Amino acid sequence: MPAFGGKRARSNAAWQRRILSGTSLATLLATTQAADAAQLSLSAYGLTSFQVAWFSALFGAVAFGVANAVVLMRSRRRFQALTNKFKIENADLKLRLDRFESLLDTDDQRLVIWDGRSSDPLVIGGLDPACGAPRGAQGLLAFGNWLEPGSAAQLEADVDALRQNGQAFTRTLPTRSGGSVEASGRTAGGWAVLRLRDLSGERLAQARLAESHARLEQQIATVRTLLNELPGPVWLRDADGNMNWVNKAYADAVEAKDPEAAVQDKAEFLDAAGRKALSANRAAGDSFQARMPIISAGERRVFDVIDVSGAAGSAGMAIDINEMEQVREELKRTVEFHARTLDQLATAVAIFGPDRRLQFHNAAFQTLFGLDSSFLEGGPANGAVLDAMRAARKLPEQADYRDWRRKHLEAYQSLEPDDFWWHLPDGQTLRVVANPHAQGGVTYIYENVTERLELESRYNALTRVQGETLDHLSEAVAVFGSDGRLRLHNPAFGAIWQLSAEDLADSPHISTIVGICSRLHPEPDTWKDLTTSVTGLAENRSRTAGRMERPDGNVIDYATVPLPDGGTLIAFVNATDTVNVERALRDKNDALREADQLKNTFIQQVSYELRSPLTNIIGFAQLLSDSKFGDLTGKQAEYTNYIMSSSSALLAIINDILDLATIDAGIMELDLGEVDIAAAVDGAVEGVKDRLVEADIELRADVPDDIGVLIADERRLRQVLFNLISNALRFSEKGGVVELTCTRTANDLRFVVRDHGCGISEEHLQEVFSRFVGHTSGSRRRGAGLGLAIVKSFVELHGGTVEIQSQEGVGTTVICRFPIQTRIPEREAAE
Repeated sequence: MPAFGGKRARSNAAWQRRILSGTSLATLLATTQAADAAQLSLSAYGLTSFQVAWFSALFGAVAFGVANAVVLMRSRRRFQALTNKFKIENADLKLRLDRFESLLDTDDQRLVIWDGRSSDPLVIGGLDPACGAPRGAQGLLAFGNWLEPGSAAQLEADVDALRQNGQAFTRTLPTRSGGSVEASGRTAGGWAVLRLRDLSGERLAQARLAESHARLEQQIATVRTLLNELPGPVWLRDADGNMNWVNKAYADAVEAKDPEAAVQDKAEFLDAAGRKALSANRAAGDSFQARMPIISAGERRVFDVIDVSGAAGSAGMAIDINEMEQVREELKRTVEFHARTLDQLATAVAIFGPDRRLQFHNAAFQTLFGLDSSFLEGGPANGAVLDAMRAARKLPEQADYRDWRRKHLEAYQSLEPDDFWWHLPDGQTLRVVANPHAQGGVTYIYENVTERLELESRYNALTRVQGETLDHLSEAVAVFGSDGRLRLHNPAFGAIWQLSAEDLADSPHISTIVGICSRLHPEPDTWKDLTTSVTGLAENRSRTAGRMERPDGNVIDYATVPLPDGGTLIAFVNATDTVNVERALRDKNDALREADQLKNTFIQQVSYELRSPLTNIIGFAQLLSDSKFGDLTGKQAEYTNYIMSSSSALLAIINDILDLATIDAGIMELDLGEVDIAAAVDGAVEGVKDRLVEADIELRADVPDDIGVLIADERRLRQVLFNLISNALRFSEKGGVVELTCTRTANDLRFVVRDHGCGISEEHLQEVFSRFVGHTSGSRRRGAGLGLAIVKSFVELHGGTVEIQSQEGVGTTVICRFPIQTRIPEREAAE
């Protein structure tokens, strides 16, 4: 017992120190007193102070030695007595320690004691080797060698907590040899004590019973936690039928605050009838199962109630099947809907059950095979249905019908769908799909593919025709897929860009094609636009078009067309010849425009130059015909009249030419104002009266009294009417009739001039509004070809339109429409 021996030794040392210190003090005091007395005696005999001091010191030392020897002898006798006493006490303590160790050894346990200063603990006691604990202290402390891994780790953690924090524990630990050890840790003073006891016999049974009880408590807690999370109400009752536990769903169903409140308030989930049925079954010891409507959380729902009885009471559970009932009804409606849907399909469908009898067929099935409805409604077997189809010649012709039928019915033993092709005697082709059910039975789908096969044949033929057509097109065509790779091209594509067969092999990407074609047209922007059109991810793709002028002189027009499948078609057309012709035509057109402009300029200049002398001629002719300046002979008067009429006609032509030149120059301005339509018509008719009389032609004017006014240039309107009447007179025969009609509508005013002359041929009708283009009008002379041109120009200048209708031998009708509100033409408005 090192701990107990050390304590006794420390006590003896303290006693020795106290005795020695007391002896020294008394000896020193006695010696000092003796020296003082000797010094006084020597001084009496007349000795010197030095001699006295030396003699005193010697005498003191002798006296001290004698006194110390006496004290030591007394102390030795005292220490000897104490030593004998301590030996007796030590022997008693060893005897008591041996007795305690013997007592601990008889209790079949081992103690491990840590004093807090030393890491090596004191191990006392012993355990039965049968429990699996080793005898040696080192082996005992290696918990992992004789305990289960999980138990060893737990014990080490508990020991650490005990030594560091003084946390007590008690555990039952299984050993590797199949035994059990009880480990308990406590603190005593400053020591940490671990006690290991072997569990055997009643103690083992008790420990195992406690372990089983704890495990059952945990299981019950787990089961209650599970039951607490169930969506349906669960309850437990004791043997007297009193409620002792419910779950959360039960509390929610009875609208209680929590399960404890539901138990305390004895809130019942079942109604009186349900509780009575449960009590009857509980008394009989039977289990109860029933489906009943119950009010749950204020709502009526359907539950499946299960209640079982036991020796300690009963337990019940209610399963909410309200949604299941709704789903069942929904499933029933869905099946009926699917049946109606299948009945509307054009594809024939027949469903056979596990007994191989017909359960369902749609109208298309009966129509396709022409089977009797009463026969099908009777649920015939699959073999009987095949026999009926064969009798109706709705099955393929078979040399061995029995073997064919047997193979066809093997679909009931198959796990995977299978399909067959039936070529019927009437020329129809059916694709039959046999789809076996997981629960037995087969669904047959009879798809009439006769029309589809015919369409596929036509499609293949059309594809070949289109391919041949595409290959013989002069335009270069290339189709790229949504991945930007070449899918289709014709020979012209390779020829126009000088691409070899190797370049176009293996569906090259658009970037590869562009890299090769860039040799002939090194314009990166153009190729970038084409690449973007093919590979772009824009949602709204649009067509693009453009033109490439290659360095070799060829002009290539291209266009991209987005396809519905995400691909892109690019077409290239060699427009070199077209561009060359277009350029030539454009140059020629420019030359013609310059010539026309030169002609107009020439006519305008000539007209201005002719107008002044012509005016003089007319003036002098009028002077000559005036009698104030002298009488003329008959011939002179006749010639003077010829000069005046010819000069007036020439002046009218020159004025028309000047008006047309002014309109072409864009400087013609209208003097708009309110024009009295009736007065304007009268003025135009007054100007042609002499010509009407001379030609013996009747003019019939139909102008309503309420025709009103028009916003227009009055002089130009009269000029239009005058030219229209003059043109009608030119095309009318002697004694003929010219009709002038004026009508007003909501949007325009119409002037219609109709003659009944020779008419205009179809080939000349398109040229009547051209300038200086005229033709002979019966017996009359050909005009200058400016009348209708002037009419068209002035009418359009007012914003109106001119229409002409003519038939040879019947006459000509000219219709002029003036808008009620005159619109300035865009050319004048822009200028």
